[in-house]
Amino acid sequence: MSEDYIDVQQWQKYIEQEIGFVLPDVQLQWLTNAINQTASLHGLSITKLWDQLPNNSAIRQRLLDKVLIHESRFFRHMPSIDFVIKCALEHQQQLLIDTHIDRVPNELFRIWSVGCACGQEAWSLAMSLASEQLTNYSILGTDVSQQAIAKARLGRYDSRQQLLIPQRYQQFIRPSSTKITTDTPNSTDSATIRINTESQWQVAPVLQQHVDFALHNVIEQQPPTSHLQHVIICQNMLLYFRKFDQRDILTRLSEQCVLGGYIILAPGEALFWRPSNMRRIAHPQVNVWQKTSA
Repeated sequence: MSEDYIDVQQWQKYIEQEIGFVLPDVQLQWLTNAINQTASLHGLSITKLWDQLPNNSAIRQRLLDKVLIHESRFFRHMPSIDFVIKCALEHQQQLLIDTHIDRVPNELFRIWSVGCACGQEAWSLAMSLASEQLTNYSILGTDVSQQAIAKARLGRYDSRQQLLIPQRYQQFIRPSSTKITTDTPNSTDSATIRINTESQWQVAPVLQQHVDFALHNVIEQQPPTSHLQHVIICQNMLLYFRKFDQRDILTRLSEQCVLGGYIILAPGEALFWRPSNMRRIAHPQVNVWQKTSA
């Protein structure tokens, strides 16, 4: 067997084993390209690349970054964002009540954006909350792609992304004179930055204190934070997982949700889910579940 031969099904199973993603057949050419590119970048044959994966986390992460499609956009689903704003405003009102009667309030309204890709959803939420003069919020974006997380942390995007931001939120962006792309070097797990000149913009610093990003594999048992969340948004990601994995992921997400908090999924997503501790909220545009018991 040639050292450059690619057993696509073998690699497909490897990706599912590592991150739970079931790559559809229409993306198998994308997988093949990712394998070839990763092997080439490290000067390896396909066979040697396969042998390196179990013991070389940098090469493994490079492959995952190449395989994953970092698809997202600003203000992708406004009804979901509007629902989060409503929840945050209600939380703010409750804080005022608790303070008035001398209770110790839970100050931060916590949001977790699962599968955040390059951060557009997290920054969209931050812009929306800031436009309501809210400051007591914390947003965590997580993704299994190190390359995507590195870009999300930078908060810098091209002019095409700016066109997706409604006018009332343009106050939260600033011009940037450089184009910054991210990649993963051959020798370490950290991200390196290549700078090229092109007109760009970046998220305003006033938002950056409220938003954090972390590398996290959603099929792992360990959550990315010890804090329970008021809202967990997991949209257009579950479709890449098998149904039994979807159930396990949703169960873990519900464990990270505060009592009375919400999980927001994409419209039509995981309609088979029937958890005993969550109830689906009747909403015409948002697929949202509320935690009713521990």
